[in-house]
Amino acid sequence: MTEVQQLAKFVHTRSFKDLSEAAVTALKLRLLDSLGCAIGALEGKPIKMIAQQIKDFGGNPLTTLIGGQKTAPDRAAFYNSALIRYLDYNDSYLAKKETCHPSDNIGSVLTASEYADKNGKDFLTALAIAYQIQCRLSDEAPVRDKGFDHTVQGAYGSAAGVAYALGLDENQVSNAIAIAATAYNALRVTRTGNLSNWKGLAFPSTGWTSTHSAFLAKYGITGPEEVFEGNKGFKDSIAGNFKIDWGKEDLERVTHTIIKRYNAEIHSQATLEGVQELHKQHHFSTNDIEKIVLNTFDVAFNIIGGGEEGGKKNIRIKEEADHSLPYLISAMLLDGNVLPAQYLPERIVKKDIQELLQKVEVNEKKSYSERFPKEMPCDITVVMKDGEQFHIEKKDYEGFVTRPASWETVSGKFKALSTPFTDEKTQDKIIDLVKNIEKHQIKELTEILKNVRTK
Repeated sequence: MTEVQQLAKFVHTRSFKDLSEAAVTALKLRLLDSLGCAIGALEGKPIKMIAQQIKDFGGNPLTTLIGGQKTAPDRAAFYNSALIRYLDYNDSYLAKKETCHPSDNIGSVLTASEYADKNGKDFLTALAIAYQIQCRLSDEAPVRDKGFDHTVQGAYGSAAGVAYALGLDENQVSNAIAIAATAYNALRVTRTGNLSNWKGLAFPSTGWTSTHSAFLAKYGITGPEEVFEGNKGFKDSIAGNFKIDWGKEDLERVTHTIIKRYNAEIHSQATLEGVQELHKQHHFSTNDIEKIVLNTFDVAFNIIGGGEEGGKKNIRIKEEADHSLPYLISAMLLDGNVLPAQYLPERIVKKDIQELLQKVEVNEKKSYSERFPKEMPCDITVVMKDGEQFHIEKKDYEGFVTRPASWETVSGKFKALSTPFTDEKTQDKIIDLVKNIEKHQIKELTEILKNVRTK
């Protein structure tokens, strides 16, 4: 058997019984968290552009768009994934040399499960498969340092999860993964330098094309059998040699993922909690700040601190703001939190935040880099103009693996994000259905989600 065939066997033979109680709970929490992110993004400018394109192009109305019409499954996968991803508020997984957002898979798996009229148990199993594959490939086959995006591993997970939800046979699963994994290897430039809308749409595109790949396999299209190990395959061209014994894998990796407390890039979360705590404790005036010094681990420094992926003080748009530690720290100090409101165009360009972010200095601390990803260590020092200093050290935040987010916390986040778009009765119905999703058909959930705008 080739490696993709071994992976397909792993996918095809999974069942709900393979999931621990902890994994089931974790999946439900991340589903509710992601649905809150999706509903909260309904008025996003790029989201409206995509909705208009779908309206203009049409599509057989087989599956549901959250908050809207019905369309073809691959287009619904793209749109729903874009909603989940747009705010950059959904979960993350931290590997030593890769970071991904496995809940990016939810839009595709939800759409495929609705199309195939699956129940909640099948949906959770398919989602756990997508999580497991993307996270384990992130562990063993990181691609960021090679110039490729974390959506590369996502193509394997998304195609596998969709294929399972569609009920494909083992050979079709193998072909679905092979097609998606061969065709969709995205470049890391998506997240470097001056950013664009594509930062939030790169994985939705992967979800769209992976869903399309699974349907191609369903209709009989084949893909390269040696996508992993073959000449010019994934290992040869991008990842280098690695080994995952899919016969020994479980479906528990979801329990190692983390939920965001703040609407900001994942590696900023402990820093933002620290800044918030520091300001609440000392009540200093932002007008009197001389400088702010953050020492953090290498990944945070390189991605959002001005390291190898470009400077982070020329902030013009949301996509740049939520990937800039100087902006995020400044927003927390000025506004007391970092939520969608901190990314409104008028907030980003305001003089107070633009001036304060120039006073932020971000450094890598080697000892912190060595502790990542088991911890998210950092320290923050605020130096005042009169010489007084305020200091705090952090190693995690609420939502990290060491301090998991509770059902109450995630429900509160869901309600806060969805309140502008739906009423309390609908919110409670969604929460209750997600909490008991193994007892329901997925179409029951998508029917409610179709009407979330009716407030």
